[in-house]
Amino acid sequence: MFCGAGGLAFGLKSAGFEIAAGVDLDPACRYPFETNCGGKFVEKSVADITISELNEWFEGADVRVLAGCAPCQPFSTYAQSRKTPDARWELLRAFLRLAVDLRPEIVTMENVRGLAAKPIWQEFVKGLEKAGYHIAWDEVLCSDFGVPQTRKRLVLLASRLGPIATPAPRAGMIPRTVREAIADLPPLKAGEAHSRDPLHIACRLSSVNLERIKASKPGGTWRDWPLRLRSACHTKASGETYPSVYGRMAWDEPAPTITTQCFGYGNGRFGHPEQNRAITLREAAMIQSFPESYSFIPDKTQVTFSKIGTLIGNAVPPKLGEAIGHCVLRHLNTAASVSRT
Repeated sequence: MFCGAGGLAFGLKSAGFEIAAGVDLDPACRYPFETNCGGKFVEKSVADITISELNEWFEGADVRVLAGCAPCQPFSTYAQSRKTPDARWELLRAFLRLAVDLRPEIVTMENVRGLAAKPIWQEFVKGLEKAGYHIAWDEVLCSDFGVPQTRKRLVLLASRLGPIATPAPRAGMIPRTVREAIADLPPLKAGEAHSRDPLHIACRLSSVNLERIKASKPGGTWRDWPLRLRSACHTKASGETYPSVYGRMAWDEPAPTITTQCFGYGNGRFGHPEQNRAITLREAAMIQSFPESYSFIPDKTQVTFSKIGTLIGNAVPPKLGEAIGHCVLRHLNTAASVSRT
């Protein structure tokens, strides 16, 4: 459910699961989901999905896994000032309804950390418990699972087969860095595109932003710039709280959280560590842990930064999805062993 470009589905597929279907309202998700994940794409609201449809998609499955990531905007830190529930909270209730009515063996959901502080979260967890599920949920650091960024996410796993645990990092796990993720890609200038990969394309920079990125240090802030290059908003007290905008990434550290606007130099610490430009769409996808071969649009299709940036920024990092998948497989093996004895 809420499959997007297929980050979670691709991760589960990489762990060994067969992807039956993915549901999303955005038609731009069809191509990347079906091309990379192999399942059927259903352009529909999750609120309109019926149990009969789910039963049809799951036909022949030994174990059914219902997975999803409801739109995170209502629960993100950017929405904390809202005092009333967002209408999109109803999508989480729709996901709960499907889980309770279908009662698949496994339910998993990924979302932003802020969701755990909302009343809807307790409603969701208690609804699954009432339906007979064993529940485990926790905040996880994506860099613990091979995603080269500092992204933190909320992960829930629920099972009707017995107690289950959330993914745990391997002992001695060393986080991947920006260098390991993207250093081998061909260099580009701002405004350039690579001839063989249309997603390896960098936004143009204005003359002042080109000066700014030349004055930026990897891992630094706009405070490193000469005064003449600083934006007027940064001279105000309120601007002091946003040091990471117009920043460069550091080669030998994980990247910051990739957002839907990650292709823009002024939207966060999205400057390339070394080259005088923002990261490309391909680099953003690889920092999200999509493989370099992941196809987001058909060949010879015009690249739209905002559309593809949204697909990349909203995606569940595939490596996190893979970790969830391996966690479920270990649980299923344990449950099968217990049932045999």
